[in-house]
Amino acid sequence: ILLPKTCLQCKNSKGELRPSSMPSIPNPFPELCSPSHSPVRIGSLVGNATTSEEDTHVVRVFGEDTHSRSVLVSSGATVRDVCHILVQAAHCTDQENWALIEQHPSLGLERCLEDHEVLVQVQSSWLQGGDTKLLFRKNYAKYEFFKKPAQYFPESMISDSTDAKAEISSSQLIQSMLKCGSCPEIQGYLHVREAGKKSWKKLYFILRRSGLYCSSKGSSKEPRHLQCVADLEDLSVYTVSNSRKLYSSPKVHTFSIKSCRDRFRPQDLKLLCAENEQCRTCWITAFRVFKYGKQLQCNYLLSQTSPKLQIPPRKDTKESMVAMDFSGKSGGRVILNPQEAQSAEQEEGYNWRVSVCACVTVHHIQPWFHGGISRSEAERLLEEQGQVDGMFLIRDSQMHAQCFVLSLCHKLKTKHYLLIPCEEGGRQYYTMDDGVTLFMDLLQLVEFHQINRGIFPVCLKHPCIRIAL
Repeated sequence: ILLPKTCLQCKNSKGELRPSSMPSIPNPFPELCSPSHSPVRIGSLVGNATTSEEDTHVVRVFGEDTHSRSVLVSSGATVRDVCHILVQAAHCTDQENWALIEQHPSLGLERCLEDHEVLVQVQSSWLQGGDTKLLFRKNYAKYEFFKKPAQYFPESMISDSTDAKAEISSSQLIQSMLKCGSCPEIQGYLHVREAGKKSWKKLYFILRRSGLYCSSKGSSKEPRHLQCVADLEDLSVYTVSNSRKLYSSPKVHTFSIKSCRDRFRPQDLKLLCAENEQCRTCWITAFRVFKYGKQLQCNYLLSQTSPKLQIPPRKDTKESMVAMDFSGKSGGRVILNPQEAQSAEQEEGYNWRVSVCACVTVHHIQPWFHGGISRSEAERLLEEQGQVDGMFLIRDSQMHAQCFVLSLCHKLKTKHYLLIPCEEGGRQYYTMDDGVTLFMDLLQLVEFHQINRGIFPVCLKHPCIRIAL
């Protein structure tokens, strides 16, 4: 509608135009015109992101299937905060044991970030244009040493630095270290790579609250023989993969220490190699406990209070549940014979599995099944996710057709069990003990051994899973 010009403007006594006294139309978007009261930053609307970058940060996180997800977090966001965001975004069924892994593929280094670390500060030490990235995956061993300290701290590697004459057992020293904050010494021989050389030298190392020391004369602890290698307050510890090929290490149980303040450069690395996996795990765990102290215990307690998936209890009473048979034409009947009821229950479970298998084999949709991966790939996955007791996966056997292999962790080692198909009564089963115990499918086998140890050294507890972001 076109209004006359006189309706919009009026002339004053001097003949000058002046605004009309008509009420003005309220501005429907006042926040775009009044930055002082606006929750929206003008810089983000016009493309100037200098202001918002002070408060937010884009973090790119990779899953184990090479896919990634970009997450916008605050500059003070901790690793725990980011893990919680990713758990919600990926619709994970549980919120426990998830971790962010700092990985340097070209150097073969990685470490599990602590829950309290500020992610932006961690990324500030990375080289510009490098291949460093963040991985989101399970790490069941993050706080396992609180549950089984003796497994992570061998007696031969522990001594009391405060009073060598005191008769204190290693188990008491461990509990004192985890609860009271007092630190015994961690000691033992390590292979160290000499600076600027490819050769390795075996030296005796001592880890104390004040730092990491090496002895210039055998296993002597005299002050004149000890040389300070690193300060724990300014130290990060990384595991090293493929160390024999990359660094010509004498063993595969290699780890590295680096200053947190320096930029990430290969020349700043201090490479150390242990005799076995238990020794390497002890050194890395001790570095964490000595550096962070009671903060780790706070992180552990917070992880225990995270929400868990609650399953409502079933009321399996005689009054609430009875066995029924609906196969007849006259309707259902109550099964009073216990043996007949058990047989009907097994038959119902079998029919359910058959209906599921009509389109896809039941184990193909389980998170613990990893298809046709190799033996070495299975061991790598289990090691990356913590290699704690009861951790397992199932894969196709590469040597035996139509067979499967269950890979199980126990005492920081991986054992492999062959699952063989057999036929009985016209049905196919799986067995591991020459037909003594039969299972209708792999799902039933796993469910059984999650409750019963059977021929395994431990029950199946932690499935090794991959998640797509």
